[in-house]
Amino acid sequence: MSNVLITGANSGFGLLTTRKFAEGGHTVHAGFRSKDRAGDLEALARELPNILPVRLDVTDQTLIESAVSQARKSGPIDILINNAGFELVGPVDTLSDEALHRQFDTNVFGVVRMIRAVSPEMRERKAGVIVNLSSILGWLTMPYSAAYAASKHAVESLSEGLWYELAPFGVRVAVVEPGVFLTNFTSNAVTAPGFEAGSPHWENAQRHGAAIRPTMQASRTEADPQEVAEAVFEAATTTATPTFRYVAGADARALIPAFRRMDFEAFRDAMLARLNLSDWAAQSGKSW
Repeated sequence: MSNVLITGANSGFGLLTTRKFAEGGHTVHAGFRSKDRAGDLEALARELPNILPVRLDVTDQTLIESAVSQARKSGPIDILINNAGFELVGPVDTLSDEALHRQFDTNVFGVVRMIRAVSPEMRERKAGVIVNLSSILGWLTMPYSAAYAASKHAVESLSEGLWYELAPFGVRVAVVEPGVFLTNFTSNAVTAPGFEAGSPHWENAQRHGAAIRPTMQASRTEADPQEVAEAVFEAATTTATPTFRYVAGADARALIPAFRRMDFEAFRDAMLARLNLSDWAAQSGKSW
């Protein structure tokens, strides 16, 4: 059985993944950032005593070192799962440096901090697995979610480079790319300051939101978030021929290959047509 450290384990995919590993008999050091939001995790730990909640904020180096030290009390860390993250919502040309930095500090720098804390021991032991949670938006980008998508594009690239760098040491790297699921992730999204009624982008954002809402709601209703936990578990524990990317969700399985086959213009036009927004650029009076 493995010794597992997971970030952002108090809710959503992280909580489901924690349960999946614990039920499989693994020791899970489950990171939570805020005590007042750790109730579900603490309840799960009472049910499954091989879950050990640990205070962990990926933007705080002191807490990272403390969590890693606690996890090592159970033995070497065999599996690191970088799950912690959030979404910043807002148009690119209005994002403050502070808001953008916060997005990348958690979603990108936080991933690297955790890898730096754990990988040296894995390299020395010539064993270990690092699984990074990406997203369907690690491939494609939606308006008003570009900052989040950029952070996940960064996770994809960092993970690819890391695969090459750690493979000679016997350490495996994988990414999991979920689509849209019914979790509290969306409700925890942070709206950028100034992105509200009165913003020059507001009318277009409301139109886009109304167009995409039925598709998003259908995906959330039909997709089981347990699929993501299963994908993370497979990525971390498979003894068959492992792959680098694990896609979860029907929307991700459909859209990612389509995006990879098309150039930007073809994919853009197909998506706008699907949303009945083919006049998105034409409304400016210009031909694009």
